Amino acid sequence: MEERLIAPCGMNCGVCVSYLAMKYDLKKQGFAKAYCAGCLPRGKNCAFMKKQCDLLGKGLVRFCYECRDFPCSRLKALDKRYRTKYHMSMIENLEFIREHGIERFLRKEEAKWRCPECGETICCHNGLCLNCSLDTLRQNKEYRWDEE
Repeated sequence: MEERLIAPCGMNCGVCVSYLAMKYDLKKQGFAKAYCAGCLPRGKNCAFMKKQCDLLGKGLVRFCYECRDFPCSRLKALDKRYRTKYHMSMIENLEFIREHGIERFLRKEEAKWRCPECGETICCHNGLCLNCSLDTLRQNKEYRWDEE
């Protein structure tokens, strides 16, 4: 896991389906999925929050927990959606980073999202390793992958 892939909102872009699709270049393997290099590498500060937050939009904070309004209503809504749909919490990620530091968070994330089969990264959006579970993606329309 790389620090530059941790967005200000607490999202680990390194476990996002769009980042992993890009990493494994899944378009060449028959999948139609938007690619994303991550919020910070694209210079976006935070794709989810920047339009609603001047501090993020202007790059004045590295993480949302640095704001006096943390957690704001927009972050709470995003967090609720991710806890419900994807079993992860941006607010918990940010609180962990604030308490234990980014290096310890990266080690924890690497262990949490490591594929037991191949050692690559499991996707937070579908629970699959996009390196070794492509057949599962092809067979199960639940994952919303459209073949080209």
